[in-house]
Amino acid sequence: MSGPRDPKSFAPGAPVVGRRTALGLILGAPLLSACSNVQQGFNPFEQPTAPSGPPQQPAVAGNGQVKVGLILPLSASGNAGVAAQSMKNAAEMALAEFQNPNIQLLIKDDAGSPQGAQQGAQQACDEGAEILLGPLFAGSVPATSQVARTRNISVIAFSTDSSVAGRGVYLLSFLPESDATRIVDYSASVGKRSFAALLPDNPYGTVVEGAFKTAVSRRGGRIVAFEKYAGDRTAAARAVAQSLGGADALLLADDGESVVATADALTAAGANLRNIQLLGTGLWDNPRVYNSASLQGGLYAAPDPSGFRAFAGRYRTRFGGDPVRTATLAYDAVALVAALARTQGAQRFAPDVLTNASGFAGIDGLFRFRSDGTNERGLAVMRVGSGGGTAVAGAPKSFSAT
Repeated sequence: MSGPRDPKSFAPGAPVVGRRTALGLILGAPLLSACSNVQQGFNPFEQPTAPSGPPQQPAVAGNGQVKVGLILPLSASGNAGVAAQSMKNAAEMALAEFQNPNIQLLIKDDAGSPQGAQQGAQQACDEGAEILLGPLFAGSVPATSQVARTRNISVIAFSTDSSVAGRGVYLLSFLPESDATRIVDYSASVGKRSFAALLPDNPYGTVVEGAFKTAVSRRGGRIVAFEKYAGDRTAAARAVAQSLGGADALLLADDGESVVATADALTAAGANLRNIQLLGTGLWDNPRVYNSASLQGGLYAAPDPSGFRAFAGRYRTRFGGDPVRTATLAYDAVALVAALARTQGAQRFAPDVLTNASGFAGIDGLFRFRSDGTNERGLAVMRVGSGGGTAVAGAPKSFSAT
């Protein structure tokens, strides 16, 4: 999930100070109290299937000269629509907090469908958009990028599915492979050599599996047990439990409710989880995990939470409610394009600018886009406790120049 300084030291709208130096996008907001009711959102790998509501009319925010398309599933059903509204709010909040942004957001509702995303992208481009932000769902990204490529403009999408990334199509999201790589690297650095994993048999689990196996191999470790589960965890949990005696660490990568159920299944199969280091991904940042006796002391990779706490406090003050966790993506996307519009001239959204190796400083810390469209984030390692997560290894303050 870039910069020689702590992101919190940047002032709002800080300019680029050099081609090899991070862009400060946010911030300097005071650290506020933790937000206990953050909306948890939805499965970003799955397109909505329920009918959407009435489409929202296109809207415009800001009055700058540089036009930017923002494509979100505002009328989609369920949590997707809730998340989209929160992200729209965050985008408008970024405009308000950035000092005199020279951008105008062209906000389009894609209704959570590829057809809607294509239509919204076409409208934004016809109205002069120089770059597109969104869409949210993986299935809608190709439809958007097809339009963008005909106009030779870039897309910064919010999907967590790296298969839809590509040159000119960049993902500003929390990629599960980054979490898996970070937690394995940290575990290896403190002496863990033998790993086990119990993962869901779904697209999220498949992505984590690839990153986990690659990271273990790269660090010279070995995998002593690996299983995936669908609906019933019993058989997979039993197989892993029987092999844990030879493992130093066990990766459980699932959302809060499911990972607790997985830990319970392992305990029922005879595993003593107190004798092994439990590892997780950013999905562990969930009250259900913190309240689970079985997962206490587990480690997971995630952005440093202080940035989101400060953001959530400001969001609550402005909108009277709590943001979804992905709202920071929309905020950072708008802050990024505003900073580039101010400092980078006619080449502001060119691939060479967007893939600056030093990266950018955002709400959730350092990030940079790779040339293949995926991203790298500076992630902390957090320890599960009954009161929440506590950092045991801070997020990096800079990326190595490449």
